[in-house]
Amino acid sequence: MSTSPQGIQAQHQQALDEGRFLIQHCGACGQHVYFPRELCPHCGALAPALVAPAGGGAVHAVTTIRRKAEQGGDYNLSLVELDEGVRLMSRVEGLAPAAVTVGLRVTARVVVNAGRGLVVFDPVDAPASAATPATAGVAA
Repeated sequence: MSTSPQGIQAQHQQALDEGRFLIQHCGACGQHVYFPRELCPHCGALAPALVAPAGGGAVHAVTTIRRKAEQGGDYNLSLVELDEGVRLMSRVEGLAPAAVTVGLRVTARVVVNAGRGLVVFDPVDAPASAATPATAGVAA
């Protein structure tokens, strides 16, 4: 019985659970792809390769989710465009929700909580001790 995950999404989640953020790169057309898929959506080529992104990007859109303080307080929901050209939804940590603005430069990192990895972003000017790059390993 194989212990390796089946399918590209399972492989992607396993990498996140290990603290690694991966996107795909199509060798046929050269485009980057995110969320992982079996076929390149740009040219239809099979099995684009999983690769580590540089980790940098910019906030493309942002909104604030309002919650009561006893439920954790407000947080931002951001659409981030990576320097590779793909976009993903996540949150920017280390700033008040109102301070997260379109165009803000951010760096990806992976947070692992209860064994499940999640990509979050930190402002580029955050102190080095507050952010661990996504390709460097698990951040708590």
